[in-house]
Amino acid sequence: MSETGARETLRVRVVTSLKSVPATDWDACANPGAGRPLESASEQADSISQADPDNPFVSHAFLRALEESGCVGGRTGWSPAYLLVEDANDRLIAAAPSFVKGHSQGEYVFDQSWAEAYMRAGGRYYPKIQVAAPFTPATGPRLLVAEGAQASEAREALIAGLDALREQVRGSSIHVTFAQEPDMTALLEAGFLERHDIQFHWQNQGFASYDDFLGTLASRKRKALKRERREALSAGIEVAVLSGSELTESVWDDFHAFYEDTGSRKWGRPYLNRRFFSEIGQRMGERVVLMLARRAGRNIAGAINFRGGNTLYGRNWGCIEDHPFLHFELCYHQAIDYAIAHKLVRVEAGAQGEHKLARGYRPVITRSAHLLADPGLARAVAAYLPGERREISSAVAALAQESPFRKAGDI
Repeated sequence: MSETGARETLRVRVVTSLKSVPATDWDACANPGAGRPLESASEQADSISQADPDNPFVSHAFLRALEESGCVGGRTGWSPAYLLVEDANDRLIAAAPSFVKGHSQGEYVFDQSWAEAYMRAGGRYYPKIQVAAPFTPATGPRLLVAEGAQASEAREALIAGLDALREQVRGSSIHVTFAQEPDMTALLEAGFLERHDIQFHWQNQGFASYDDFLGTLASRKRKALKRERREALSAGIEVAVLSGSELTESVWDDFHAFYEDTGSRKWGRPYLNRRFFSEIGQRMGERVVLMLARRAGRNIAGAINFRGGNTLYGRNWGCIEDHPFLHFELCYHQAIDYAIAHKLVRVEAGAQGEHKLARGYRPVITRSAHLLADPGLARAVAAYLPGERREISSAVAALAQESPFRKAGDI
């Protein structure tokens, strides 16, 4: 496909694999701010929505790991259809991690009720176009645009290209999930509808230690978390934090067993296969932070995180032994420890989970954008979303009142 008119100097095309796209070219679009000096955590503490300049989940390495392991493509229902925007010199200046979807699994922004209503009315909801980091409810850039004079034009070309792709595959809709600015503004200006949800993120206020963080909590909450952390390790459990060359195939064997056991009990079929973990270990092991619990000479539980430029992203957890509070220790407390030690601004702890609130994670609103081709479906969803956004806003306000942080008069 190609763009004409105002964008006649740009070419938009689709590739079904990143194998043919140089990693440096893709990453220059995905994370153009990577490698620049960052403000300190204390300087950024006033902005919980501070963008990560080096988001791991839109990187060439992460997406290629999904491809090579077979987690996307084939019969998974996630068919890669990456959009590329090139200038007159055939230089890649924008891209989108876009997929043709045959279902609504692995997205964490739930539109199944829209699909069911549309199909009951005689419509065909699938396929649809999904712009996302697959299986990853983490905020980040979605319209990946390299810096330069044509950045605004390239972003517009991506949006037009997504609609052309939707028409080409006869898809019902386009969904851009866990998006940030400036993508959201551009998408809304193009006629997309805005949807909100809630996550829980931890914000570093320039803490020098975990005890500094505890000092911001009410007294009884401080005591509860200290007791919780002691009890989590009371059965002789030790925790190791592994990254890079420490992520051996033996470690991945153990972690995948944890992931499979917990995932199969929680949601039926885990999305990530064993090969995926080897792939990320090889391609981006220095960005993986694995919290591993060990007892009586064997590994018993683990929580995998990915490190961005200023954010630690908590992703998957699993265990083969149940111990009180071990999940909280590995997934939330250890992540805070790591963020403080490495002066990261934020921990994003994944989708849902009001239990994160008591561990010092704050409720924040996440955003997504949706374009529905059928006018009737678009009207129905447009009428529904303002009420949903109001409910989300009210829920965030109510949750904030229940936070463990000290209030006026607290000790």
